[in-house]
Amino acid sequence: MTKLLNRSLRSFSIYALFVLAASIPAYYYLVDNIWLKELDEHNDIIAMRTAHELNAMRLDDKELKRSIALWNEIQPGTSLEPLKGASWPKDSVFTELRANPYLKRYEVDRFRGLQRPIKINGQSFLLTIETNMEETEETVIAIAGVTLIFFVILVAGFLIINKRLSKNLWKPFRVALQNLKEFNLNHQKPITFSASEVVEFTELNQALEKLIQHTITVYKGQREFTENASHELQTPLAVIKGKLDILLQDEPVSDRQYQIIEEINWALSKISRTNRNLLMLAKIENHQFEEHTEINLSELSERITLEISEHYSIDGRPEMDILPNVIRFANRPLVEVMISNMLSNAIRHNIHLGAVGITLSQNALTVSNSGTVSLNREQLFKRFSSGSEAGSGLGLAIIKEICIRHNWKVDYHFIDGRHFFSINFD
Repeated sequence: MTKLLNRSLRSFSIYALFVLAASIPAYYYLVDNIWLKELDEHNDIIAMRTAHELNAMRLDDKELKRSIALWNEIQPGTSLEPLKGASWPKDSVFTELRANPYLKRYEVDRFRGLQRPIKINGQSFLLTIETNMEETEETVIAIAGVTLIFFVILVAGFLIINKRLSKNLWKPFRVALQNLKEFNLNHQKPITFSASEVVEFTELNQALEKLIQHTITVYKGQREFTENASHELQTPLAVIKGKLDILLQDEPVSDRQYQIIEEINWALSKISRTNRNLLMLAKIENHQFEEHTEINLSELSERITLEISEHYSIDGRPEMDILPNVIRFANRPLVEVMISNMLSNAIRHNIHLGAVGITLSQNALTVSNSGTVSLNREQLFKRFSSGSEAGSGLGLAIIKEICIRHNWKVDYHFIDGRHFFSINFD
């Protein structure tokens, strides 16, 4: 993943690099055309000056012939030959590649030439002028090198300026992002965003403040509804259960009526457990268990294991492998609920003649029971997803919520026909 500014800077750099690459041939053709134009003007001036100077010398034919021969010998790239034929040719401009005879090493150079008929002392001559234009390529290479240097300087400047500007320009965004990361809906504390002179950041902060306030209001209403509903349901449920017990004790009932009353009792018991568990979840989410003390998990686990064994009247006590004097800083009521739920869940869902075990080390608490197939880990700790006829479907959800409050991690594995529920303290 890359930062937003770095991604835009990378795009700008790639674009600038393509522009640079495209500019090199443009430089070449531009400089080459300028050189050709200048060389043509240069050759034209040389031709006019040559004709003028030779005519101004007023040489006889013998001296003229000797002077032209000397001219052709000492002037590199220039020749003056008698013009044959009666027709008067037009000026000719040409470019050719050939070996440079004046270099010690073999090298092919480019020459720009001009052929022009001139008259000297009434005689017609064909003047040829050639100029080496190899310097064009060297100039283009130099320009490309300088351009590349400036490109590097430009990109380096972008990086430095981008780094410095981003600290101030994106500061409101970073502050808002950090506030969102630290925001906890359970605390119900609104976020105050810092003021910004940038319109987009101001609008973003206003939208976030409005959204968070609305979320807090909705969450608070749902939480209060759950807590109040759980409280209000406790009394009528207890009354109904009490009336059913009185009915069983005082009134003669048939077997069919007794069965119906037992089914009602079973349903009421399940509703009552679900109601208590929902109330427990509401209290945990409301941070009503904030007090933390040092707890001897070894002693607490042994005591709860014995109590749970007697409560469920199981054959044989659970297998215990508890390390002595495991001390943790936590909320005692919540830890008791967590261990009780884990053991109760293991005993209720244990197969016939299966084994139940509890293991405690310095780093983890593990409760296991025998089983036949692995459970769905994705749905296991969600509310009402793991319920059965024997439970409310909230036990594992409460365990997970308690672990979240203590920054512990709950996990599940199925190995060799046994379910393992582990609480990792570190």
